[in-house]
Amino acid sequence: MTLLTYEYQSITGISGPLIFVEGAAAGSLGEMVEVCLSTGEKRKGQILQMMEGLAVVQVLEGTSGIDTVSSKIILKGETAKIGVSLDMLGRFFNGHGEPADGISPIIPAARLEINGLPINPAARDKPAHFIQTGISTIDGLNTLVRGQKLPIFSGAGLPANEIAAQIVRQAKVAGGEKFSIVFGAMGITSREAFFFKNAFEESGAVERTVAFINMAEDPAIERLFTPRCALTAAEYLAFEKGHHVLVILTDMTSYCEALREIGSAREEIPGRRGYPGYMYTDLATIYERAGRIKGKEGSVTLIPILTMPDDDITHPIADLSGYITEGQIVLSRPLFRKGIYPPVDVLPSLSRLMNLGIGREKTRDYHRGAADQLYSAYAKSRDTRRLSAIIGEEGLTDMDKRYLKFADEFEKIFVGQGDADRSIDETLKLGWKILSILPSTELIRIREEFVEKYYTG
Repeated sequence: MTLLTYEYQSITGISGPLIFVEGAAAGSLGEMVEVCLSTGEKRKGQILQMMEGLAVVQVLEGTSGIDTVSSKIILKGETAKIGVSLDMLGRFFNGHGEPADGISPIIPAARLEINGLPINPAARDKPAHFIQTGISTIDGLNTLVRGQKLPIFSGAGLPANEIAAQIVRQAKVAGGEKFSIVFGAMGITSREAFFFKNAFEESGAVERTVAFINMAEDPAIERLFTPRCALTAAEYLAFEKGHHVLVILTDMTSYCEALREIGSAREEIPGRRGYPGYMYTDLATIYERAGRIKGKEGSVTLIPILTMPDDDITHPIADLSGYITEGQIVLSRPLFRKGIYPPVDVLPSLSRLMNLGIGREKTRDYHRGAADQLYSAYAKSRDTRRLSAIIGEEGLTDMDKRYLKFADEFEKIFVGQGDADRSIDETLKLGWKILSILPSTELIRIREEFVEKYYTG
């Protein structure tokens, strides 16, 4: 079917990444346009708003060089789409879905709109079975379940990128089922882009990975497209080809900053800390695309990574993400300063769907109890540390000193695993080893039959 195109040479104003076009009555919200400069250069744009005969167009490649006299726009008659196929695996794309690895373009099996819809709650299937990341603090204590949304809350300078690369390298599902990874990066530097590409290629994970990379020097507006392109590719692999897909998006803070920049250019009334009042809804349209669908074999699991400004977990980006998603993995600056990697702070971390992915036939029948006991003992150990700082170690009881030793060993051995790839069996065995520092009478959160069988203290 041939699409009708309309041409307008009536640009009346430019503001940041936006241009204002008068009389574009044939346009519709979300429609893609082509911006033609007087030099012959063509750029992509999208209609962001229609009001009283005025179209607000966001230009993906930036507005530098566009003039209001000779530049014109051509309406394309379709919304933003990307071509998808199994040939995407092993390829790198830019932020709006075009090949960026110097290889020939893919031959798409389909062209899909990137603005997909959140999964209908009535069609959702319950998340089940865990995804092994090889990281003990996630697999053992905050298990990631297929179809879950589990963000990582990082801080400036913390190794979130290294953890993301490690998860891409190590993640696997049980039973040899088809497993793919979609990686979306927003606003990263050239050094970070090189790090990710090198890490994927060296580990061999690149063959099962689709990567969308938006660079820091790319226009901010492109960052709004990157997570949607990534999730569109993930939905195709999961619900059309039956893959279990793990989507990693970094950094959602860069995405929200771009959202604030566009809102400012549109002269919208700002909400908390200058972010748009609709940011919760906008984030939900991204996060809620993860999950499982009844009758479909595959699943989309989402790990968004965000940087908390000033390590503030109450910041709007972290706050709203926590409301929408099903838990969080929080990185700790004190642990990072101790040289512990990955510096996951166990106490504020949480996986609300953990119980759906663990148990007798999925991991181990004692998994829930062991995780609760490790958490409880570490919380008590942290309290004991604070007490020791006040009264000195000489004023502690023998049991208090055991808890201090537990905390040190837990952080150094269980949390601080370095680049090691641990199976769930290795993680749980290590948990029993560290719990054995305490007397068996302290293990009140594990059933007695399991304590008798696995306790070695």
